[in-house]
Amino acid sequence: MTFGIPTPGKIIAVHLNYPSRAAQRGRTPAQPSYFFKPASSLAATGGTIERPAGTELLAFEGEIAIVIGAPARWVSPENGWSHIAAVTAANDFGLYDLRAADKGSNVRNKGGDGFTPIGPAAIPASVAGEDGWRVRTWVNGELVQEDTSDTLLFPFGRLVADLSQHLTLETGDVILTGTPAGSSVVVPGDVVEVEVDAPAAPGAPSTGRLVTTVTQGEHAFGDFGTKPAIDDDQRIEAWGSEAELAAAVADGRASALDSAAATADAAPAGLDPEVRELLSQAAVATISAALRKRGYHDVFIEGVFPNHPGDRIVGTAKTLRFIPFRPDLFKEHGGGFNAQKRAFDQVAPGEVLVVEARGERGTGTVGDVLALRAQVRGAAGIVTDGGVRDFDAVAEFEIPVFSQGPHPSVLGRRHVPWETDVTIACGGAAVQPGDVIVGDGDGVLVIPAAIAAEVAVEAAAQEREDAWVAEQVAAGASVDGLFPMNAEWRAKYEAERAEASR
Repeated sequence: MTFGIPTPGKIIAVHLNYPSRAAQRGRTPAQPSYFFKPASSLAATGGTIERPAGTELLAFEGEIAIVIGAPARWVSPENGWSHIAAVTAANDFGLYDLRAADKGSNVRNKGGDGFTPIGPAAIPASVAGEDGWRVRTWVNGELVQEDTSDTLLFPFGRLVADLSQHLTLETGDVILTGTPAGSSVVVPGDVVEVEVDAPAAPGAPSTGRLVTTVTQGEHAFGDFGTKPAIDDDQRIEAWGSEAELAAAVADGRASALDSAAATADAAPAGLDPEVRELLSQAAVATISAALRKRGYHDVFIEGVFPNHPGDRIVGTAKTLRFIPFRPDLFKEHGGGFNAQKRAFDQVAPGEVLVVEARGERGTGTVGDVLALRAQVRGAAGIVTDGGVRDFDAVAEFEIPVFSQGPHPSVLGRRHVPWETDVTIACGGAAVQPGDVIVGDGDGVLVIPAAIAAEVAVEAAAQEREDAWVAEQVAAGASVDGLFPMNAEWRAKYEAERAEASR
């Protein structure tokens, strides 16, 4: 290495280690997990990294790297730090376009030449304790990452101890200890700088800035291996959030989402247009009767009301589940791009976002920003058996929202956002992703997707009958024998239908 430490025999990287990054990813590991990087990926400060031809999602990850001094085998977490000789800066570059190629081993997406810049100087570990280190990253001069080692999920000594249970850590081996929130995509021409320092130690020693410039590669991948492949989820995760991606698209630095052209007028998700049209014209009460005939008696979402008089919803369910509040669980799952935010950020055109809040109306489960996001995404509606925050503002939007009513409290008062796209219980009804949701002033029903078409046809036929009956009543007929129709009235109705069809 350029800073006086021999080339390591092993470079081991930790997947997730900072709470800020775990929150951004929406998951917190119980134990550390690792992958290897080849020595050929090492690079010095002032060098370049090539974004391969045909790729677009090269991401930086500023990290604290620890260098093993004394060999470690079967050491304890308390003694792990004593086996570390030095601390330096590293940049764990990765190519999201090849993430799917190796199922987590990261051989191709993180093992490329120049994908592990390290340096420029090493600081003796003795100048500060495990908790005394800071990492910062700049892109084109703008600070984009900053965190400290006292926040780590798995301290340095624990990483050494854990790894030493499985293999001997030898002098010069390097462990990349994880990246904090703020990792994102860089493009050709960008300059990335990473610095590690010990700001509270005497003299505030620093590694100096590890500088890497991104260049564009010209050599295309061949047909004899995995080709680069990305989707919208990879784009969003690489850039950090959909908002950051949108800003990058506006700046000409990124490709738009494949689904960006989808709007509320796009083909709605998962429901045949003819079935949707039939259900849109049928009252919930009528549909409920058709469901009862088929043995479905507990498919009504109890206690929810529309925020606009006359609102209707028809769409397929996308589900979101909250669990009861618990401080430790909310700390792990409540921040960052959590399940609630993911659900509203990923709902598709024509879907109804259905939220399980356990009937707890004493806090908001959706507010103005998230409701607006669902509307922009083209969602057909929102149903929650909890409360709505910013109720008046949400009522100004076009999107129909069915809830138990307003409540000003934030989510964390009663709930932890837990998971999406699972079977939930909303207002006493079981709801599965893809079920058909229909709502009007009478409330909201859940129709199993497998019977939606036949229920729609029957409900439409019943609506026609009811409309004809209403005409007869309006003309002065008694409801006796007419509602429901006896054989005489049925014959008259069928005759008029046949004449109309001719």
